[in-house]
Amino acid sequence: ICVYLWLIFVFPMRFDVITIFPEYFAGLLGHGIVRRALETGILDVRLTDLRDFTHDRHRTVDDRPFGGGAGMVLKPEPLFAAVEKLQEEQPPPSSASALASRPARVILLSAQGPLFTQSTAARLAALDRVVLICGRYEGVDERVATSLAHEELSVGDFVLSGGEPAAALVMDAVTRLLPGALGNEESAMADSFGETPGEGSGILDHPHYTRPARFRDMAVPEILLSGHHQQVRRWRRKMALGKTLQHRPELLARFLESASRQADGDRAGRELLAELVDERRNQ
Repeated sequence: ICVYLWLIFVFPMRFDVITIFPEYFAGLLGHGIVRRALETGILDVRLTDLRDFTHDRHRTVDDRPFGGGAGMVLKPEPLFAAVEKLQEEQPPPSSASALASRPARVILLSAQGPLFTQSTAARLAALDRVVLICGRYEGVDERVATSLAHEELSVGDFVLSGGEPAAALVMDAVTRLLPGALGNEESAMADSFGETPGEGSGILDHPHYTRPARFRDMAVPEILLSGHHQQVRRWRRKMALGKTLQHRPELLARFLESASRQADGDRAGRELLAELVDERRNQ
C-alpha cells in the first residue's frame, strides 16, 4: 500500500487536453479540487493548442464538409499530428506509467459518444494518462473517431459549441476520485450515482442540512438531530431512494440490479423502496 501511495504522489495522473482555446481552462485549473490536486502533485494537466500543428499562415484547423451542408469540420491532419506528438513522449523508466506499460487513452468528446457517467469517471481515474480531444464547429472528421481515438464520450443529450466544457467536466469528475484529492474519501463514495453496495448503488444522493436547525419556519428533520446513527442512516437511504423515484426513476433499475448481486439481495433497500411506493399510493 505504501508503495502504491508513493507512486500516486510522485507520478500523478495526467490529462492532455487538445483544444483551440487553451485559455478556457484557466478557471478550472485555478480553483477548487482540481487546483489542490495540481498543487499536491496527484494530478498533472497539460494543454495543447491544436493550431500549433497547422502549416499555413492562417493556422487553419477546419474546412467545409464533403457532400455539402452547413458548418465547418475539424480537419484530421492537425489532430493526428497533435496526438502522435503527445504519444511520442515516453515516460521516465521509473515512472508509474512505465511500470504499468499502458499507452495514453485517447478520448474524443462528442455528442455522438456514449454517455459519460460516474462509472466512466471511476474507470478513467484508474488510468495513468488520458488525452482529451475537444471538438468544435459542426463536428470532427470521422477518421479521428475511427482511427485515432480509443473511444468517444458525450456529457449529455444536448449540443455544446465545443468540447472544452465537456473536458472540464470530465477532469473535475475524475479528479474527485483520485486518492488524496478530497479531504474526506467517503465524500466521493457517498456521491449521487455512487456504486458503493448498500449505500449509493447508482441512485441519487440524500438531502443535506446544516445549521441553523430552523430557518424561516423551515425545520431540519428531527431524525437528524436525534443522535441515533442507525436511524439516520436508514432515513438518509430512504430519502435518497425517494429522490431517485421522483426525479430519476430510470436509475432504480440500476439500484435493483446492484441489489440482486448482494448476498441478501439488499433486503433492507428493497423494503425501503416498497415503503416509499406504498406511501405514494396512499397520498
